[in-house]
Amino acid sequence: MNKPHKIALIGLGYVGLPLARLFATKYPVVGFDINQKRIEELNQGADLTLEVSDEVLQSVLVTENPINQLNDSTVQPTHGLYCSANLDDIKDANIYIVTVPTPVDKNNRPDLTPLYKSSETVGKVLSKGDIVIYESTVYPGVTEEECIPVLEKVSGLKFNQDFFAGYSPERINPGDKKHTVEKILKVTSGSTPEIGEVVDNLYKSVIKAGTHLAPTIKIAEASKVIENAQRDINIAFVNELAKIFSLMDIDTHEVLKAAGTKWNFLPFKPGLVGGHCIGVDPFYLAQKAQEIGYYSELILAARRLNDSMGPFVASQVVKLMINKDIKIKGAKVLNLGITFKEDCPDVRNTKAVDVINSLNEYGIDVTTYDPWANPAEVQHEYGITSYNSLDDVHNFTASQLHAFDAIILTVAHKEFADLDLNQYLKEGGVIYDVKGILEQADNRL
Repeated sequence: MNKPHKIALIGLGYVGLPLARLFATKYPVVGFDINQKRIEELNQGADLTLEVSDEVLQSVLVTENPINQLNDSTVQPTHGLYCSANLDDIKDANIYIVTVPTPVDKNNRPDLTPLYKSSETVGKVLSKGDIVIYESTVYPGVTEEECIPVLEKVSGLKFNQDFFAGYSPERINPGDKKHTVEKILKVTSGSTPEIGEVVDNLYKSVIKAGTHLAPTIKIAEASKVIENAQRDINIAFVNELAKIFSLMDIDTHEVLKAAGTKWNFLPFKPGLVGGHCIGVDPFYLAQKAQEIGYYSELILAARRLNDSMGPFVASQVVKLMINKDIKIKGAKVLNLGITFKEDCPDVRNTKAVDVINSLNEYGIDVTTYDPWANPAEVQHEYGITSYNSLDDVHNFTASQLHAFDAIILTVAHKEFADLDLNQYLKEGGVIYDVKGILEQADNRL
């Protein structure tokens, strides 16, 4: 494939936008998203996910479609990012990169709807010689067995004859400003050995950390899904330790600190396991295993244990309150944090919600403060009222001091580390620290 790369990136969320921005430093890129509001926001030079700074985003934005410019011999080809919700704007691309979510349904079964829909979109504009690269996390076989048939049906083209495919699993870590996309080694693959080289060289041209070319697409798919399953299992182990040691009145964090003095002890900590990766991806592997006749024991056991931590945290807080003779029904609790991880605005699949809902079941009135979360998004996703400023919390409680019977830190946002929590706590109240960062906590997970 010797012709100039013209890239269309499908899906401009936490994964797609940083990648589109990176490719736009070297190639003409059109970022496509069906969310018109998102497109308008990006074209104004602002990313509300905070994954790309306004300054960096504005440095690559262009006002005219750079892919179309390549078709005009009178215009000097240029790199840059053009964002659009118009399908016509990506019809002249020759490389399509799909970065849409891969969620699970209410029964924790893989929901491939976003992949099917995006494949239909690409199929409508696919031309001979084009390459379609998927980045979404899936179980082995999804690209070739689920997505490719959609592309063939909609486009009328033949796979590995008229068009080709690749898979390069995303490794974005939301909120992490140290391990950005270009600093994380990228796994690549292609539907033929030659296409694998093309895909690998494409990513290698912008990924400073380098690439690893996997032999097949299925191997690349499998490598991604086990990354998150491995972390899930390790966290489940320390979460089980936290449950055991709580019954023994032993500080789990101090146990892990002592054990961590051995050179090969893995530094995992207990906590709430949410988000769109670790809390979701293991179900994809377990589902595929079941389809081929193997029932996963360890992977699903880890999922069950980690999903039980929200109610466990709530029960621990209630026990502490009872031990301090605090009346449970009608008690007021301040919950600190509702995003799925620290210093990140992403509330998708956050397990802080499990803590809140469990406390509500005890008849406890929970007020949630999170300076990173968008209250409108939290309300829309979970029906929970949250506040992103302490002034709003003060106004809601009609008191700036000593309004709460208990305070729970569920997310370790940097803003919480130096907060004097005692000024919000009633005398004899409880402070519970899920993340183990507060010196004034009565107890921690």
